[in-house]
Amino acid sequence: MLETLTPGLTHTASLTVDDSVTVPSLPAALGDFNDMPVVFATAYLVAFTEATCIQLLEEHLGDGERSVGTHADLSHLAATPVGMTVTAEVELTEVDGKALTFQVRLRDDAGPIGAGTHQRAIIRTEPFNRRLAQKTAEYTSG
Repeated sequence: MLETLTPGLTHTASLTVDDSVTVPSLPAALGDFNDMPVVFATAYLVAFTEATCIQLLEEHLGDGERSVGTHADLSHLAATPVGMTVTAEVELTEVDGKALTFQVRLRDDAGPIGAGTHQRAIIRTEPFNRRLAQKTAEYTSG
């Protein structure tokens, strides 16, 4: 990680809710959500939070470094219908070695919809992928 990765960094991102990020669009492998309300899904709220944190980190990680999510403590407080814009504001509040903590606030056009914290860990992609391949090989050979 670069020396520029310090608490206080912020990033804001927005997305317009369409059918692809609503509850009924969740993958069938997770269950049948077809009869659920057509609103921004909590699962996508978490994914959007992760994406916003990743965007913040892009210019602060070294070659071969990425980050992975390790914890999400987010409240989803209000429903957002298709057509509204959701905005995520993230602030890096703690850097503890490779462990990162973010404060998160989310809102739509009508007001706040979520808040909480998200934690990520910086990884080196090459060793991470090696360990993943080893785990896969051990699982499939057993």
